[in-house]
Amino acid sequence: MKALVTGGAGFIGSNIVQLLLEKNHQVVVLDNLSSGYRSNLAPFPDILFIQGDIRDQDALASAVEGVDVVFHLAASVGNKRSIDHPIEDAEINVIGTLRLLEAMRRAGIPKIVNTSSAGIFGELKTLPIAENHPIDPDSPYGVSKLAAEKDALAYSKLYGIEVVSLRYFNVYGVNQRFDAYGNVIPIFAHRMLHGETVTVFGDGEQTRDFVNVRDVASANYCAAITKGVGGVYNIASGTSISINGLIELMQDVSGIQPTVDYGPPRAGDVRHSLADISAARAAFGYQPTVELRAGLDEYMKWFAEEAKRS
Repeated sequence: MKALVTGGAGFIGSNIVQLLLEKNHQVVVLDNLSSGYRSNLAPFPDILFIQGDIRDQDALASAVEGVDVVFHLAASVGNKRSIDHPIEDAEINVIGTLRLLEAMRRAGIPKIVNTSSAGIFGELKTLPIAENHPIDPDSPYGVSKLAAEKDALAYSKLYGIEVVSLRYFNVYGVNQRFDAYGNVIPIFAHRMLHGETVTVFGDGEQTRDFVNVRDVASANYCAAITKGVGGVYNIASGTSISINGLIELMQDVSGIQPTVDYGPPRAGDVRHSLADISAARAAFGYQPTVELRAGLDEYMKWFAEEAKRS
C-alpha cells in the first residue's frame, strides 16, 4: 500500500507515518512545516517528503500520484486558535480539505481517512457521546471540522471515494510539543518542567477523555485497511478524568509539584467530555491499549528530553 499523510511531520501524522513504515508500506508526506517538524521524520529516510500546502493544487497533484489511501492530518487545530484566527482556520480546514478531495477525485484515489474532532459537538448534552449526539459547534474550529467532514462525505456520495472520518477527542503523546494554543497536557508539562505556575481555566473539575497518540495511529491504520467502513467514528479512550486528576497524575509520574492557579472558564471549552467508542470497535476493531498513567509517564520523559535538545 502506498499512503499519503498530509500533515505527516506533525504530532499525530508522524506517529501514523511510523506505524505505516513498521507495517512495510510506502509513505508520502505533504507538510508545509507551519506546525510540523522535519525532525519528527528524521528516523524515516525512506519516505518521500514534499514540503507544500494543502491549499496548493500543484503540491497536491504531486503528492497524490500513485497513492492508494490518504490520511488527512493537515489542519489548523484548536478552539482558541480558531477564535483568534477564524479566517485562516476556515481556509486551511475547509478549503484545504476541498482541494485535497478534488486532487483525489482527479487522480482516482479510492479512500481517505479524514481527521475530524469532538469539537464539532459543542456543549455536550449526554455522556458518553455517541456519533449521533446532537451537533452544535461553539467555535470556528468545530464549525470548520464539521464542514470538512460533510464535504468529505459529499465526495463519497458523488464520486464513490470511501471516506472514514475519525472524531478525535483529546490526543496526547510523543512528538506533541508545547504550543500556547495546544492541548492541555503539553502546556502543563512545559510549565511544570520550567517551574512555572500551572493555570487551570475554571475549577478543574471539568473532565476530558484523553487518548494516546499510538492508539490514534492504530485507529487510522485499522480504518484504512478495513473495507466498507465509510462513515464517522469517535476515537478516544472511552474513559475520562478531571483536570485536577490529570495534574495529580502528572505530579505522580514526574515528581514535580507545581503551583496551580485557577482562573475563569475559557470561551469555547466544554464542561465534560467522554466518548462512546463502540462503533469504531465494531467497525474496524479499534481498541485503545495505552493506559493514561503509563502514557503520561512516557510523555513526560520524552518531553524532558526534547526540552534539553531545544
